Amino acid sequence: MNCFLVDAAATRQRGLQLAQELPAGALLLLSGSLGAGKTCLVQGIAAGLGIIETVTSPSYALAQHYWRVGENSPALIHLDLYRLEQAKAADELFFQEEEEALACGALLAVEWPERLSALPKEAWQLQLSLEGDGRRLQLQAPGQWC
Repeated sequence: MNCFLVDAAATRQRGLQLAQELPAGALLLLSGSLGAGKTCLVQGIAAGLGIIETVTSPSYALAQHYWRVGENSPALIHLDLYRLEQAKAADELFFQEEEEALACGALLAVEWPERLSALPKEAWQLQLSLEGDGRRLQLQAPGQWC
């Protein structure tokens, strides 16, 4: 999939739609420069999953867990690996959070997956890039990229 998003509202709306299109427990790798709209897209995904909590960038916390009201396990786990410059540290955090996501069927959204030593082949890969006044979104299903 390849589409142009005119603004932040369109990016959040596309995230809301993606939440309905991605399979339960999906792994979503979000690449793009600073300010490209990765967290904005995850805000839309959270809304599409029925999460009412405010979604913020986990740049400093590294990982955020979000629950639907009344549920005992997270529906969304959001990682931001930007601050982890060593692949070993990024891998350790990723594998820990992936294990939890798999155990509870949560969608795992990972910003800055380039920090990992290797990209998981079972992942959906999403690239956001600034283009004019908007942004370009490209999404590839698992197995469609090298």
